Amino acid sequence: MSVDRRYMDPGLSSPERAEILLGQMSLEEKIAQLGSAWSHKILSGSEVAPSAQESLKHGLGQVTRISGASGRGAVDAAIAANEIQRFLVENTRLGIPAIVHEEICSGLTARDSVVFPQAINLAATWDPQLVEAMSDSIRTEMRAMGAHQGLSPVLDVCRDPRWGRLEETFGEDPYLAARMGVAFVRGLQGPEISEGVIATAKHFVGYGASEGGLNWAPAHIGGRELRDVYLYPFEAAVKEAGLRSVMNGYHELDGVPCGANRELLVGVLREHWGFSGLVVSDYFSVRQLFEYHHLAADDVEATAIGINSGIDVELPGTDCYGEPLLSAVESGMVTTQRIDEAVLRVLLTKFDLGIFENPFVEIGEVVSTIGRGSQIRLASDLARKSLVLLANDGVLPLKGDEKIALIGPNADTVRNLLGDYSYASHIESLREIRDSENVFGIPVPDHRDLQSTDLDAVTIKAALEAQLGDRVRFAPGCDIDSDSTEGFEEAVWLAADSDLVVMVMGDKAGLTDGCTTGEGRDRSTLGLPGVQEDLVRSVLAVGKPLILVLVAGRPCGSEFIHRNASAVLMAWLPGQQGAEAVADALVGKANPGGKLPISFPRSVGQIPVFYGHKASGGRSHWKGDYVDGETTPLYAFGHGIGYSQIVISNPAVAQKEVGPDEVAEITCEVSNRGSRTGDEVVQLYLRDPVASVTRPLKELKAFLRVRLAPGETKTVVFEIPAGHLGFHDRRLEHVVEPGMIEVFVGSASDQLILAGSFSVKSKATGERRVFEGRAEIK
Repeated sequence: MSVDRRYMDPGLSSPERAEILLGQMSLEEKIAQLGSAWSHKILSGSEVAPSAQESLKHGLGQVTRISGASGRGAVDAAIAANEIQRFLVENTRLGIPAIVHEEICSGLTARDSVVFPQAINLAATWDPQLVEAMSDSIRTEMRAMGAHQGLSPVLDVCRDPRWGRLEETFGEDPYLAARMGVAFVRGLQGPEISEGVIATAKHFVGYGASEGGLNWAPAHIGGRELRDVYLYPFEAAVKEAGLRSVMNGYHELDGVPCGANRELLVGVLREHWGFSGLVVSDYFSVRQLFEYHHLAADDVEATAIGINSGIDVELPGTDCYGEPLLSAVESGMVTTQRIDEAVLRVLLTKFDLGIFENPFVEIGEVVSTIGRGSQIRLASDLARKSLVLLANDGVLPLKGDEKIALIGPNADTVRNLLGDYSYASHIESLREIRDSENVFGIPVPDHRDLQSTDLDAVTIKAALEAQLGDRVRFAPGCDIDSDSTEGFEEAVWLAADSDLVVMVMGDKAGLTDGCTTGEGRDRSTLGLPGVQEDLVRSVLAVGKPLILVLVAGRPCGSEFIHRNASAVLMAWLPGQQGAEAVADALVGKANPGGKLPISFPRSVGQIPVFYGHKASGGRSHWKGDYVDGETTPLYAFGHGIGYSQIVISNPAVAQKEVGPDEVAEITCEVSNRGSRTGDEVVQLYLRDPVASVTRPLKELKAFLRVRLAPGETKTVVFEIPAGHLGFHDRRLEHVVEPGMIEVFVGSASDQLILAGSFSVKSKATGERRVFEGRAEIK
C-alpha cells in the first residue's frame, strides 16, 4: 500500500500533517498509537529485542520510563531512546516516533539526575519563580536524554496528613497549588513545545481528599467544592499555562471512578475549559475499572468505558488498549470516530513536539546537561527556601560553643532526605516487586541489577560536623519504624553529657513496606513512626534544650513534643542538597523563611483542619473547642518564623469600589527591624461576608516572598482583579457577585491585619474568571 508522505513536510501545520497521516493508518496502526510499553520490555541491552519486534510492527504511542524504571545512566538511557526510535522510524510502515515519558515529582527520576526537594518543599518556598526555574532545568535534562513527557505536577489539593501522597502535592490551598502548578507547567513545557516537555497534571480530580486518608479510596466532595477547590488548580494550569496532558485519578466520586467519568474528562475538561491535549490513564487504571472498581464485567467492557469516557492513552503498558480495544471496536462498543479522535490528539502532540523531525538525541550533549552545577545550586536554593522554622525560644541559631548531642534515625542518612518518587526510592520499589508477588503485573528489569544512584550528597551529621567539628557527637537512638529501644540508653546519656540536643526525626518516603510516607503508605496517626516519640520524650526528660528537626513528608509529631522542644525546624524531604541546607539553618548561615503550605494539626482527630473553612466550620458550636482539646491547628497555614524581626504594617486599599473588569490595589509596608537579612512571605486574604452561597472565612488570593536587609523597608503592591473574586453559585455557574469584600494582609493565615474593604459594583458571570492576584515591590 502506497503512503502519502506529505505528513513528513515540516512546512505544513501540525493539524494538516496529523490529518494526512491519520488518513493513511489502518485500525491496528491507530490502536497502536493509544498504547505504551515499558522500556525494558522492548530492549535487550541497548537494542530492540527480537521478541519485541512483532509487538511493535504497527508502531507505538508511548515508551515508559527508560531512565526511571531501569538502572541505566544518562548516556545509556539516551542510547536506548535512540534505538527504540530508530526501530520505529525505520522498521514500521509509517515511521511514527514514540513519546517517552518519565516521572519527575522531585526532579527527573533517573540514576544520574539531581534529586530536587519534594513537591511539598516547593510549596513551602512560596516562590513560583524558583519552581519554574526548576522545571525548566528538568525540561532541558529530559530532552537531552530523549524524553518528552513528565508525569507531574500533582495538583491534588490535600488537607489530610494521613494520606501518604501529601508529600507529592502543594498542600491544602487551591490558590497556592495553582500558582505552583502554573509555574511548574510553564517551566517544563517551555516557551515552545517543540523544545519543551509535556506536563501531565494529576490526579484528576479530588484524589487527595480520600476517605480515611487511604490511597485509592472514594472522595466525598460536593459539586461546588469540587469546582471552587479541587478543580481550581487544574483549570488554572489549562487556561493560564496551556497544559498539554491530564492524568485521571484512581479513586471514585459519588460512585463513578474518575477513569470512567465522562462528565469530568470531557464535559468539564474539554467542553467547558477548552482543553485540547492528551488524557492519559494513571498506571493500570483502565483495567481497574473491572478488577478494582467492578464497574465492568471484563477487560473489553472496561476498555470501552475508559476510552468512551475520555481516556486517550493507556499507561504504562498496552493492556486494555490492545486486543480488548480492537474487540470493543469490532463489536460496536467503541466507534472508529472515537478512535480517530484520540489518535489525532496523539499525532498532533508528536508533531508539535518536533519528534518527527528530531526523533534522535545527540549523545555527546547528554553529559554536559545532566547534574550540572546550576542544577545543584538550584536544588540548594530550593532546599534552603523550603525550610520552615515552626518554633524557636532563642536557642537557634547555634551560638558557637555548645557541646551538641546529635540524635535520631534521620541524622546519618542521605536516603531519607529524598521523596517517594526519587530514583533511589523507585529502585527499592522495583526490587521489592521483583522479590515478591507482583500484584500490579509490572515487568521488572534485570539491567545492571537495578543499580542504586550514587548521589553527590552528604548526611545532616556530616554537614554539621563539617561546620562544628568535634562539638558534635552522634547516637542514632532508634530506627525509623521499629519497636527496638536498644539505642535509647546511649542517646539519653549523650544528651545528658551535652549542652543541647539536636534530634533529627521523621519519615522514610517511598512505596515499599519499610517506608512511612509516600504512595500507598498511609497512616492512622500523626505521631512519629516506631518508637521515635518515646525517644524524644526520654531525651526531653534530661532537661537540656532540644532542637527538633523533622525530615518528613507530612506534619507529624505529637503536640507534646512540639510544645516541649526549644525549637522546631520542618525540613520536609529536602533532596540531595538538604543536609547542607539544614546545617546552614541551624548554625545561622541561612535564615529560614519558608511557610507552611498545610495546617499542622494538634491531633489526628481534628482532620481535616484547614484555614479556609466556612463560618459554620472550624469549631464546635456553641462551645467552641472539643471536650478534650482545641479546634485550632498547632501551627496555622502560612506560618513560619525566622531569625529576623520582620513587621508588616500600614495596609491600605486604594479603591472603594471596582467594576467587573477593574482591579483593586492594596499596599502595605514590610520592615526588617532585626540584625539579619531575612525573608517574609506577605500574604493577602479576602473575605466575602455576604454571598448567595456560604463562603470561606478567608481565602488566599495573592502573596509575595520578600527579602529584606537589616533596617530595610519595602512597599508591597497587590493588584486584585474583580474576576479573581468569583465562585460557583447555586446553579454551579461561575459568578462574581456585587457586594463588599474585606481585605487582610499578614505573615500567616492566623496573623492578619485588616487592610480595609472595597465593593464590587455589579455582577459578572462566565469568562471573567482570573486566576492570579499580582504582587510586586514598589
